[in-house]
Amino acid sequence: MGQTVADVLLARLREWDVRQVFGYPGDGINGLLAAWGRADNAPQFVQARHEEMAAFEATGYAKFSGRVGVCVATSGPGAIHLLNGLYDAKLDHVPVVAIVGQTERSAMGGSYQQEVDLLSLFKDVCSDYVQMCTVSQQLPNLIDRAIRIALAERAPTCLIFPSDVLELAYEPPAHAFKQVPSSLGVEPPTVAPDPAAVKAAAEILNAGSKVALLVGQGARVCVEELTEVCDLLGAGAAKALLGKDVLPDDLPFVTGSIGLLGTIPSYRLMTGCDTLLTVGSNFPYTQFLPEFGQARAIQIDRSGKLIGMRYPYELNLVGDARTTLRALIPLLSRKDDRSWRESIESDVARWWETVERRALTGADPVNPLRIFHELSERLPDDAILAADSGSAANWYAQQLRLRGRMRGSLSGTLATMGPGVPYAIGAKWAHPERPAIALVGDGAMQMNGMAELITIARYWRQWSDPRLVVAVLHNNDLNQVTWEMRAMEGAPKFVESQTLPDVDYAAFARSVGLVGVNVDDDDLVGGAWDEALAADRPAVLDVRCDPNVAPIPPHATFEQVKALASAIVHGDEDRWGVVKEGVKQKVQQYLPGSKDES
Repeated sequence: MGQTVADVLLARLREWDVRQVFGYPGDGINGLLAAWGRADNAPQFVQARHEEMAAFEATGYAKFSGRVGVCVATSGPGAIHLLNGLYDAKLDHVPVVAIVGQTERSAMGGSYQQEVDLLSLFKDVCSDYVQMCTVSQQLPNLIDRAIRIALAERAPTCLIFPSDVLELAYEPPAHAFKQVPSSLGVEPPTVAPDPAAVKAAAEILNAGSKVALLVGQGARVCVEELTEVCDLLGAGAAKALLGKDVLPDDLPFVTGSIGLLGTIPSYRLMTGCDTLLTVGSNFPYTQFLPEFGQARAIQIDRSGKLIGMRYPYELNLVGDARTTLRALIPLLSRKDDRSWRESIESDVARWWETVERRALTGADPVNPLRIFHELSERLPDDAILAADSGSAANWYAQQLRLRGRMRGSLSGTLATMGPGVPYAIGAKWAHPERPAIALVGDGAMQMNGMAELITIARYWRQWSDPRLVVAVLHNNDLNQVTWEMRAMEGAPKFVESQTLPDVDYAAFARSVGLVGVNVDDDDLVGGAWDEALAADRPAVLDVRCDPNVAPIPPHATFEQVKALASAIVHGDEDRWGVVKEGVKQKVQQYLPGSKDES
């Protein structure tokens, strides 16, 4: 028997060094599954519990490996289930290829079972490339282009295979008219900046006296260059949420996250600067950048399509971040006046003191900040972290001090619930020798995280370092939205929508053969982390934490804090005390020398 289209598809993935494909089976891809059996499961089929989780796992794999992630699903509902994970990849600029089945060609257009117009369905989420294979000669070109475009555009792409096409005998494209042969591999370019533009950028930066940097995920490999730029200019550096792991938090000039989940030093950096340099970031919240007219601004980005948005930049410089910074550094003059830099470092030092004080404040039963504080003190140097959306993202952004080789990510732009656990699974396939940690609210855990514990239980023995720790913020509350309702709508908690059923997540972990640790006391949190990080298998920390610890943004206005307090007093009188620390922090932001807590 000769090769089928499905055989060639898998062989081409192997040639592209694709090692895992995350998916879920169905009869729309039976021909591909049979080919997998003939190929001795190469590349490895990693069975998620749901197609959405397969797409998240492929996205997490791509985020933490720098390689293309691949996911697969059957026709109709299986393909539909991929969408949310693929939108997460699209909005965070992550290369993922989706392979989906379709009904047989003879049934298409006949309103057949599971027939969905998949070209239209994927037209937006995979707008850079979505194609249907109808004859065998379209391979290997379709898979080659899907992978190359995903890598070049940092975007998801999609290939659709009618089920009968997967079983066709393979005929390669001929050296003939209207045949499209293909080739393997791609050597990506390094986009060099225009020298005149680099010179103009240096002149603007040298003229500034209070320089601020905003760095994002596009500057990930530029630690040395960013550090040197900040040292020369006496600058501070704030980080967009997706760039939290770009610069270590133990550098004294790194102010931490910016924006809705940002820090006070980042807020003060942006409100006080006279010059802004943005590198590799498409941070969307203009209101957290300098006031219009306050600062001269430059942006460096590899994409000419995305540069120049969000702020009225004086100079938009298209180029690879590292190459551009290396060209810029020799043209920068070291600033003799270091007072701006000293004020930044003072703000940063005071911020970390505040972070610790807030984390060590007692709560009932556990302060959720304590979970992150104790982890931060114990993080392995090569840890990979994934945070879910919700209050877990707040504390990830503000509490954790990443350093060295640590990596971290979350759904930065789509901000969807549910990727925390599957991201960590993807990370373990990308780096099976490194520990992974997922920081997840109980809402996301009930939504899909518990099911993916079964996936972890199935595969963890294949990882050279078996450690994958899932920390669950167990407060029986959809906490982020509860507090948003109070702060933004002036409304008390709506119990019917916000309260979650009580589940013992640690017991569930133990039931599938993982370590499960229950924690209900602040003083036990550190020991629980020690136990989980020393375990010989994946672990779940089920921490019963206080839903009344408010994720008040540190840059919130007094008016917003008053609105929050009003909602609490009128609807939840017993919760007034929970805003005390946020109010005190707000006062100290404007009166940093004040010792009067009244």
